[in-house]
Amino acid sequence: MGIITIDGRKVEFTDEKNVLSIIRNAGINIPTLCYHSEVSTFGACRLCTVEDERGRTFASCSEEPRDGMVIYTNTGKLKKYRKLIVELLLAAHCRDCTTCVKSGECNLQDLALRLGIIDVRFNNTRVKHEIDRSSPGIIRDPNKCILCGDCVRACEELQGVGCIGFAFRGTEAMVMPAFNKSIAETDCVNCGQCRVYCPTGAISIHTHMDEVWEALADPDSRVVIQVAPAVRVAVGDAYGINPGKNVMGRLVNALHRMGFDEVYDTTFGADLTIVEESAEFVNRVETGKNLPIMTSCCPAWVKYVGDHYPEFKDNLSTCRSPMGMLSAVVKEYYRNPKNVGGKKTVVVAIMPCTAKKQEAVRPNSFTKGEQDTDYVLTTTEIIRMINNFGLDFKELEPEAADVPFGFGSGGGVIFGVTGGVTEAALRHMNPGHDKETMMAIAESGVRGENKIKEFKVPYEGRELSICVVNGLKNANTVMEKIKSGEAQYDFLEVMACRRGCIMGGGQPVHSAPRMKKYRAKGLYNADSEAIIKKCDDNPLVQSFYNGELKGMSHELLHNKEY
Repeated sequence: MGIITIDGRKVEFTDEKNVLSIIRNAGINIPTLCYHSEVSTFGACRLCTVEDERGRTFASCSEEPRDGMVIYTNTGKLKKYRKLIVELLLAAHCRDCTTCVKSGECNLQDLALRLGIIDVRFNNTRVKHEIDRSSPGIIRDPNKCILCGDCVRACEELQGVGCIGFAFRGTEAMVMPAFNKSIAETDCVNCGQCRVYCPTGAISIHTHMDEVWEALADPDSRVVIQVAPAVRVAVGDAYGINPGKNVMGRLVNALHRMGFDEVYDTTFGADLTIVEESAEFVNRVETGKNLPIMTSCCPAWVKYVGDHYPEFKDNLSTCRSPMGMLSAVVKEYYRNPKNVGGKKTVVVAIMPCTAKKQEAVRPNSFTKGEQDTDYVLTTTEIIRMINNFGLDFKELEPEAADVPFGFGSGGGVIFGVTGGVTEAALRHMNPGHDKETMMAIAESGVRGENKIKEFKVPYEGRELSICVVNGLKNANTVMEKIKSGEAQYDFLEVMACRRGCIMGGGQPVHSAPRMKKYRAKGLYNADSEAIIKKCDDNPLVQSFYNGELKGMSHELLHNKEY
């Protein structure tokens, strides 16, 4: 333990890795643009510069704390320095703030306001570059890039993809894919973590809000929408609702009032996924073929396997994701003359994930040559649409989702957190239904925030070796072990985003540092409150297998070859 004097106040510290962390622990919100605790320290923006008792200045993010240090965070010199830095950034930045997708939630905009910048003294001499709209998930606007490097480090250090990096030097420096390729020409998996870490509008979500508004205005269209588990514990962030609060009921009300004809719950699709994936898993265990079975719910992970480990494509489960299954079932349901009602069915999905936009247009997930999910909206987009409509979300009364696809099990709900797919599968494979059985599965090693979780569970006289991974960089570590023969598993669950869908690339960004824990807790609470815990207890699932799905389950619920 040591002591640092900050602005005349003594502050104790223990194992903090830099001075910046200690300053923030002391309640001083020192500005930064390039610092994130989960990636390496870059020290590019210099906004976190502080001054010691001798007048020496240094970036607090890259300075190791030492006992006895005396620092000042807001001297006159520092205030002028920070203001000049932001002015220079704005001078080389697109200033169309009123029409920018990040207006109102842009870190650079917030800093300009905070530092009292009402005029920029310098001319913008940067060459204007073309906006890259090639990706189905994200849009890259080089004109709004401030060269903080946040997206570069997120893509390389968290995801291990590295499809963007720095090019050129000095005033010509840019962040871009190698050889100035479009994003679609790279190995980008559309996870959107670059967008999460970007402090400006340089990387944003490729939105489909206008197309959905047009569908809602079409009297000849039946617009059906499904809501993913992780969305319900994130929408409330935008409305001052307790972090991690399950607001599914309010969201259903809002969607009905906005004009959606039917609101369904993706947890129904998750229940279908577990029925199919568990059967596939058991079959592979019995035959010993293509083990470990690898989950296929996360489209970013599926693309990552195809790009980096194509020799393991046969290990991927053939099951569609819960979104894909539910969309296919809904489209088939409304093909029935009894249900069609003379209208065209448009299926919209609210997802926490930008990669779902890529999944929706992936031809191997189509049914009868038709795209099942017509449009994917992220959580961020649906919040904007609710605000556009003028609803006071916080005051809405809860409503139930619609039948026959508005009800799922607790196991379906926890799909949104890392380990949730595995836990739901283990519930289904275990004949027990009592509380003790559910608790034993939860405590088997499947829960928790660890990047890589390895554990064994008994199953019909043998032990199943299971690995649960979150974050593609961590998945790469596991895949290399599997490839070399160092590790052998029966079941591998991978979610591209760290901690799972709750922290997906389409979720609201401006959240409290502990939001990830609140969101996970919110899903586990929803599971605890669920009437049924297992997919096989969902009566709607059973009735569909005996009805509309009879003889069509493989066609509707499984992908073609990857």
